[in-house]
Amino acid sequence: MKIIKRILLVIAILIAIPLIVALFIRKDYTVEREVNINKPAGEVFDYVKYLKNQDTYSVWAKIDPAMKKDYQGTDATPGFVYRWDSQNKDAGKGEQEIKKVVPGQVNYEIRFIKPFPGKASAFMSTTPVSGSQTTVKWGFSSRMAYPMNLMLLMNMEDMIGKDLQTGLNNLKALLEKQ
Repeated sequence: MKIIKRILLVIAILIAIPLIVALFIRKDYTVEREVNINKPAGEVFDYVKYLKNQDTYSVWAKIDPAMKKDYQGTDATPGFVYRWDSQNKDAGKGEQEIKKVVPGQVNYEIRFIKPFPGKASAFMSTTPVSGSQTTVKWGFSSRMAYPMNLMLLMNMEDMIGKDLQTGLNNLKALLEKQ
């Protein structure tokens, strides 16, 4: 009987430690990446403001070529919604909505349904460096509720940042080829 009590105590401690640690871990995170593209800012912005164009450069849009996609509204305007549904767990199911478009910046809300429910804010901005060069910044921020915020012990900066940077590099190659 003493052995069973000790085993149960060890199991309780192993469960309690991560839950206690999660109380002291941040819940918010932000990841941003940028790239310089050798094209005028207006031309670059006219491309990135269209949510459907993310299919040509976003790592996440390319995960599953068989992904079901649905669109509602007028692209490049607030209220446009892009929905996706994939059997691939890395793509999952969710939707992205354009919330605001101003010259040089478009803001999105991303709502994840599967594999985990969640919400994030994202943006893409274009800033002229010169008449023929533009800095494009892609940012993503979200909040993870307790105890899911334990996942923030993993390096979200590297995980999400790598995909953002690959997408921006894809965008640069695509636009500079045109």
